[in-house]
Amino acid sequence: MDVNKQMILKKIPTKASEEFRNFPMVPRVVYGKGSFDTLGDILMPKRKHSEAPMIYLVDDVFENTELISRIPSIFCDQVILISAEEEPKTEQVDALVKMIQEMFTELPSGIIGIGGGTLLDLAKAVAIMLTNKGNASEYQGWDLVNKQSVYHVGIPTISGTGAEVSRTTVLMGPEKKLGINSDYTTFDQVLLDPELTVGVPKEQWFYTGMDCFIHCIESLNGTFLNAFSQSYGEKSLELCKEVFLEDLSASESREKLMMASWHGGMSIAYSQVGVAHAMSYGLGYVLGVKHGIGNCLVFQYLEEFYPEGVSVFNQMLKKHNIVLPKQICSKLTTAEMDTMIKVAIGMEPLWENALGEQWKSIITPEKLKAIYQKI
Repeated sequence: MDVNKQMILKKIPTKASEEFRNFPMVPRVVYGKGSFDTLGDILMPKRKHSEAPMIYLVDDVFENTELISRIPSIFCDQVILISAEEEPKTEQVDALVKMIQEMFTELPSGIIGIGGGTLLDLAKAVAIMLTNKGNASEYQGWDLVNKQSVYHVGIPTISGTGAEVSRTTVLMGPEKKLGINSDYTTFDQVLLDPELTVGVPKEQWFYTGMDCFIHCIESLNGTFLNAFSQSYGEKSLELCKEVFLEDLSASESREKLMMASWHGGMSIAYSQVGVAHAMSYGLGYVLGVKHGIGNCLVFQYLEEFYPEGVSVFNQMLKKHNIVLPKQICSKLTTAEMDTMIKVAIGMEPLWENALGEQWKSIITPEKLKAIYQKI
């Protein structure tokens, strides 16, 4: 599938002036089993010359596997293996950018991220920071990037995060966990090959898939919802229910979850996430909890906000025999709890989407603390 580049008009519901803005979509997408082997042909026209490399950032879980040998590395291309055990950090982005700049005298032809959300976010961030001065932490926020990023490609090897389609790259910074949200963040090319998700461990498959499910619930129940985001969210939710509640073949499950991830990412790209994600950012910043499981840990206690969603979530937990960790927050110091709450409350667009402009009268530090203490 080759999607022509286009821009979608989105109505910004938080602006009293009813402002409209153009938001980007991924210009080109290839989908299908075995489509990874088209990567070399896709990249060739983007190569500036033999001394301007393609840089492949690859999850180190693929070290010494067949996938590495299939990467179309030629000339002075570099394959950099990166652990996805921890959430991506701004300092990690800065270190990668410095390393690339020291290795080559000019900009690379492209940055290709191969892996889950961590590797895709790192690829997007590195592509941005190669052309924008300063440190990555300076660009955490909305529309702070001024210059076009290096050509970059996203190839997910697990489905659910929606990182392949979103205009944000979520990073752990020195003071906060927050994305670089910009028109220059979106991938120039995405390659969706369901076969690349074969072998994902069951719990990781579930938690990352629930990230997608929660995207849908928060988008479809948010005040920023519009017909565009709704159409994608409803399709993604339908696919999530098929994958996690029905008995599909392994192949069909992989294909449907990859499509659910894409549609879920599109839904939040043109609306926003909500309560679970805001609170998950706090868990991630203070305790280093991975994003997918962090969303699950919070979402189980959000029946007040998403009653139907939590009910379906519980059915999915039961069907797949998933037992969530307990007492994650039981040993937090007062200072750590305060920091967690501060990070969560700082995600203002998420709260406004979830609860409307008067969200501050509903969400208080005491309320968040009470929820965190259950986790």
